[in-house]
Amino acid sequence: MAQSRRSCFCSVPGCSCGARKQPYLSYHSFPTDPDQRRQWIHAIRRDEGPDFCIKTGSTFVCSRHFTLEDFVSGSTISRLRSGAVPSLFAWNNFTAPATRESAFKRAKKRQFVLSQKASQAKDATADHDYVAHPPAGALDEALDYIKELEARLQNVDLSATLFSRYCASDDQIRFYTKFPSECVFRVFWESIAPSASHLVYWTTAQKLGEEACAEASPARCMPLIDEFLMYSFKVAVGMKEQLIADMFQVSIATVSRVTITWANYLFIVFSSINLWISREKVKASMPQRFLKFSPNVRVILDCTKVALEMPSFLTLQSETFSAYKNHITLKGLIGVAPCGMVTFISALYRGCISDKEITKVSGILPLLELGDEVMADKGFLIQDLLHEVGAKLIIPPFRHPGQFSKKETEETQTIARLRIIVERAIARVKCYHIWDSPVPLTLIGTVNQIWHNCCVLANYQGPFCVPD
Repeated sequence: MAQSRRSCFCSVPGCSCGARKQPYLSYHSFPTDPDQRRQWIHAIRRDEGPDFCIKTGSTFVCSRHFTLEDFVSGSTISRLRSGAVPSLFAWNNFTAPATRESAFKRAKKRQFVLSQKASQAKDATADHDYVAHPPAGALDEALDYIKELEARLQNVDLSATLFSRYCASDDQIRFYTKFPSECVFRVFWESIAPSASHLVYWTTAQKLGEEACAEASPARCMPLIDEFLMYSFKVAVGMKEQLIADMFQVSIATVSRVTITWANYLFIVFSSINLWISREKVKASMPQRFLKFSPNVRVILDCTKVALEMPSFLTLQSETFSAYKNHITLKGLIGVAPCGMVTFISALYRGCISDKEITKVSGILPLLELGDEVMADKGFLIQDLLHEVGAKLIIPPFRHPGQFSKKETEETQTIARLRIIVERAIARVKCYHIWDSPVPLTLIGTVNQIWHNCCVLANYQGPFCVPD
């Protein structure tokens, strides 16, 4: 009988499903028939005793461990057929064990194959002499191999991984990886998995140098999807390395090695993407409010800072100290199109750099074209820099001794409403909790890559709603 109470938990070893976190599953009590109950106990690889006792109303097996044929078709609730036994587990990759065909079916299949071969031989004698056939059994082997490849590509089996344990729902995927849904994550994962399978750990790459690219992919201590989950725990969730090491049952050095490897790999992948979009595409995706007030805006600029762990060298402290934040910081420039897509990401610079200087050295000026408009805050005094490339700056009016006119007030309010787009984009980047606390100095060589990755991944979270 299926149970839907929120206190239900699956009793299969290694399965952490429960009705509170996975309410969409059904939970089934052990059968009362002694023989069938023994079959269930044997199937889930447990023995009754002090550590495991079957109690009515509190010991269940979730629906993940049954095949579709085990359920009664057409029933409004998930009801098991009589005699159904759980057969899908982590130790068999959630695949049902193959059943041996009857002798009658095997004999009939052999007879069909023999008749097909006889027909092919007859046709071959009547055709030209250059017609050749593959050896016996080659076609069957090829078909089996094709089916195996299709299964690898179409069914990305994540069931036997820690990823399946921690990311079993859209809410969990949003929390642990910041992707909005499982569908979006699978699109992302299927696009990078083929190249990620050839990753070489950064420590190995350091030793091999240029020869690292020629080496075969090393044997891994965990599935590839779990390595990405480990990287997400560090970057998206902001967990400490010791906690991640305990959860994955690996050393802290392994956590650090995997984090740095994936940070550099994703940076290489994302750097090959041209985020800067053409003027035509900017206008085609521009919200109506922009078309009304600022139709020529190409990009909205703003800077943000991330805290850095206090270095021991006084010279480095002075170069990275931010009087505004009163802390050691790094500063980055982000450019956002009116539609909300991040289209420009600068490197991280020392925290004391000005908005004008970071705009000058970031590399965004060569991307602008004659007639482009750049929207920014009052601190961006970059009119002269934009004038050199034929662009125009749009910022709120500065305060003056007199009172703002009605036009100036409306202009300030309009720019503030439109500039909120870049503020929301930065908020999406900062939702990666690695930025909640000062970045450790152990990641100082990788912080630029992590920063760039977070900015690009913010685009996977969908468009913004421009306020009226």
